Amino acid sequence: MPKITFMGAGSTVFARNVLGDCMCRESLKDAHIALYDIDKERLLESEYILNVINKNINNGRAKIMTYCGVRNRRAALKDADFVVNAIQVGGYDPATIIDFEIPKKFGLRQTIADTLGIGGIFRALRTIPVMLDFARDMEAVAPNAWLLNYTNPMAMLTGAMLKGTNVKTVGLCHSVQVCAESLLGSLGLDVSPERLAKLQCKIAGINHMAWLLEITENGKDLYPELKKLSEKKVKEWRKAKKEEKSGNMIRLEMMKQFGYYVTESSEHNAEYAPFWIKSNYPELIDEWNIPLDEYPRRCIKQIDGWKKQYEELRNDPKLTHTLSREYGSGIMDAITTGNPYQIGGNVMNNGLITNLPADAVVEVPCLVDKNGIQGTFVGALPTQCAAMNMTNINPQLLTIEAALTLKKERIYQAAMLDPHTAAELSIDDIVKLCNELIKAHGDMLPKYK
Repeated sequence: MPKITFMGAGSTVFARNVLGDCMCRESLKDAHIALYDIDKERLLESEYILNVINKNINNGRAKIMTYCGVRNRRAALKDADFVVNAIQVGGYDPATIIDFEIPKKFGLRQTIADTLGIGGIFRALRTIPVMLDFARDMEAVAPNAWLLNYTNPMAMLTGAMLKGTNVKTVGLCHSVQVCAESLLGSLGLDVSPERLAKLQCKIAGINHMAWLLEITENGKDLYPELKKLSEKKVKEWRKAKKEEKSGNMIRLEMMKQFGYYVTESSEHNAEYAPFWIKSNYPELIDEWNIPLDEYPRRCIKQIDGWKKQYEELRNDPKLTHTLSREYGSGIMDAITTGNPYQIGGNVMNNGLITNLPADAVVEVPCLVDKNGIQGTFVGALPTQCAAMNMTNINPQLLTIEAALTLKKERIYQAAMLDPHTAAELSIDDIVKLCNELIKAHGDMLPKYK
């Protein structure tokens, strides 16, 4: 009977997806599930929903227990086989507000700010210390457990765990599974399950900027016709009214300019490069349909709508669940049973992609079985794709180093090498911005030297 500990279980909908998936797999139906959070109210809401699902689809076979607060964390982790991480340190208020509002004072605008950019850097700096605390507990009471990290910034957090701890860690995202579907769907093409099942795709790179290196259907390369259609549509959308524009124009333009489609959304990729959000060219925001301050809007909407959503879930006696696209339960099943499973996972490079640094976290095809999670050899990415990845890897590596060494100069250097930040601000302003963010974070950050 495997034990699954879910850190950040107050993320009810996500916990439902991952743990509901576990209840759909025979090898995990009798699991001992430990729900951990520091928010007691949200923790109990998740417990209720999962108990209903456990009863309705699993005959109550899973054993579900809750653990609230730092003092109970080690008990939640004790003897775990798998630990799922879905925490958000600092929440919307104050952390996300700080990430967006202070950079705005310097003229630096963002869309999501959870993966790269100044917001992604500071999200990592406040999250890594908490995850290192998790790691110390896991090393003491669950030394053989696998950590499945779903929290962003994915590459930085996963890298910090792999470099700074002995915890077996893999980073998991949602974008690999839906990459081909998003490309075809953006162009108005058939995305039926029947067609998607015929596609053969190869994806590799870094999280949120992995590249769809191959997309074939029955052996036919789809890229030539997709690029031709995409170029026509993007040209039309750039001139269209806002309500007629696609929300995915930036990824399609990146495919045109760099040859390959990227895994994560246009609102994300708008802030991973220096081309799109530019104070000297404000017209680009409307032209490319870039949703500035998108993540705070989502947070507010989610907070405002949660109580209603929870009541709807709570009052549904037939609440059920079907297997989602999340990799988590498949990984647990494969390691438990030995039945092979393939994922797109975030692992230490160590030569898997030959033209990216060995100590960078890369997103590559991985095989999972009783031996754990093994990344597969990709070789060299197209030069332009590797170069784009490197512009993101550089601040990632420096941010990890800042968190592990507590050297303040590494924070400055990470920000200076961030593509969007460097394109907008002077060195002096970057240092001032970092100092103001450090001060605003207060006790959410350790003391840097």
